[in-house]
Amino acid sequence: MIGWSGSFLAAMSLLFSPALPGISGCAKKDSYVPPDLFYLFASYPVGKNPTSVTPADFNGDGFTDLMTTNIGGNTLSLLIGNGDGTFKDQVQINVCKEPRALAAKDFDGDERLDVAVACSGSDQVAIYYGRAGGAFQEGPRYAVHRTPVSVASDDLNGDQKPDLVVALRNDKIKIFLGTGRGQFEEGQQYEYGDTPTSVALADLNGDGHVDLAVTNGGPMSSAVSIWIGNGDGTFRDPTDYRTGKRPLGVSFADFNNDRIRDLLVINGDKDTFTIFLGNGNATFQNGKDSGADAGPNFGLAKDFNGDHVPDVAIVNLQSNNLSILFGKGDGTFEYPPRNYRTKAGPFALAEFHVTTKDEEEPGLVTADNGAGTVSIFLHRGLKTLASPDHRQG
Repeated sequence: MIGWSGSFLAAMSLLFSPALPGISGCAKKDSYVPPDLFYLFASYPVGKNPTSVTPADFNGDGFTDLMTTNIGGNTLSLLIGNGDGTFKDQVQINVCKEPRALAAKDFDGDERLDVAVACSGSDQVAIYYGRAGGAFQEGPRYAVHRTPVSVASDDLNGDQKPDLVVALRNDKIKIFLGTGRGQFEEGQQYEYGDTPTSVALADLNGDGHVDLAVTNGGPMSSAVSIWIGNGDGTFRDPTDYRTGKRPLGVSFADFNNDRIRDLLVINGDKDTFTIFLGNGNATFQNGKDSGADAGPNFGLAKDFNGDHVPDVAIVNLQSNNLSILFGKGDGTFEYPPRNYRTKAGPFALAEFHVTTKDEEEPGLVTADNGAGTVSIFLHRGLKTLASPDHRQG
């Protein structure tokens, strides 16, 4: 096991080769000037080496809070939101060894959010129950084999109770079926692919059953696998789609406005991401690669400029920045992107809505692995007068 005396970034470099310096897929288009829609509003300390950030209302006050998994400190950090883009100081929660990612759902039916944590250092999935005021209580832990790196939650078997899908580093996908009382029963385990790096859940063919997308980041694969759900917590044999080199993450969006889910895949090598346009039956067209900046690590899709076409936001580990690429409506993007400088080691990214008296605008939050912070980027359309005392800029 790699020790955590250094930054988590050094450890990850052993798993994924450094990205090459060139930017693939960038077409020169001197006449295009990307809009400058965001600005760094504030940064807040969290635990050591955060690897994920999850926006949700953990204390039930109607405002978005933030929770990070801090893989270098064996903690979660909870930051309670004030509803204006500012957050209270973190509360650290001691958890399992090397928490890598989490999924937030109401697992025990008490109408409070709980979390399932992928504990990559102890080969476990750990459950923590949400309690009043944003407190958490330790729940059961479930052994997996081995090194869980990603977890997602949805109702896989149609019983209206959240279940779990966990990606394991040793080429396995593990299913846990929820009882609705905060416990889980072991479901199927699938051995497939090469070094799974992320899992995402959605109904991709419109049959009412949840399907599964898995990125395989190992050098023998470089593919995203689509698993069709049977509606009983099991999945059919997957279909692979070739991605760029060493994909790290997959998410969903409708990039061409045909009301069919498409795929966004972030590739760890050669500085690219791949868009797969969906056919509506859980199959996809060949991927289209586009360029990112140096070392893309995490991305999401959202319409940031109000043209009803999804754009893409990506954090780049090696160039220490956040890139916004504006969509053309066909799965391709305008160039150049708009880049924003971040704190050291931007590792993960999430979108949240910031509510003010007059309007609601999308905000972005980065988990800064090297700096031990989360950074809030606000949309320039947002009118806010807040200036927190502990704002770091």
